[in-house]
Amino acid sequence: MARTPGRRALAYDAEMLDESLPRCAWAGTDPLYQRYHDEEWGVPLHGDRELFEKLSLEAFQSGLSWITILRRRDGFRAAFRGFSIEDVAAFDDSDTERLLGDPGIIRNRAKIEATIHNARVLRDWLADEPGALDSLVWSHAPAPRAQRPASLAELPAHTEESRALARALKLRGWRFVGPTTAYALMQSAGLVDDHVEGCWRAV
Repeated sequence: MARTPGRRALAYDAEMLDESLPRCAWAGTDPLYQRYHDEEWGVPLHGDRELFEKLSLEAFQSGLSWITILRRRDGFRAAFRGFSIEDVAAFDDSDTERLLGDPGIIRNRAKIEATIHNARVLRDWLADEPGALDSLVWSHAPAPRAQRPASLAELPAHTEESRALARALKLRGWRFVGPTTAYALMQSAGLVDDHVEGCWRAV
């Protein structure tokens, strides 16, 4: 299983973000991005609903920056009813039109329709195998690296494991998930620990 960040990652007061801490360069100077880096990115995440949300947001992120999604995450959660699998699976054409008119999300028809389709696939899958998405995703966690990356330039866009995960999801009928999206999920959900040397989370 992938190495997990040290528990001191969550030790500081959540209301007192220390902007001076050394971070991975992608966190930049935006406090929202920094908080996401400090509190979520690389922290192991489990649960079918939780991973459905992550996969859905990573799909919406395709072609965009993650901060664009992060700034709208509350809007996404409201629009998709907290990413309840049962609720989203029950969305119909009127919900699609509602979502296309919602300024709080990314209004891309293909991504919206894929999210609803994926919820239906997942609902039927979980009816037979509760916990199946969590099990499938985490079965593709790679072994920890022998050496932590020194810079962002050393981070891959995708890996053998993310390609295998994308294939496995597509075989289940999943849409809008490729190797790069799968690797982004692996990073954000803690299957890999890609905090670089010198980052305060690199412990």
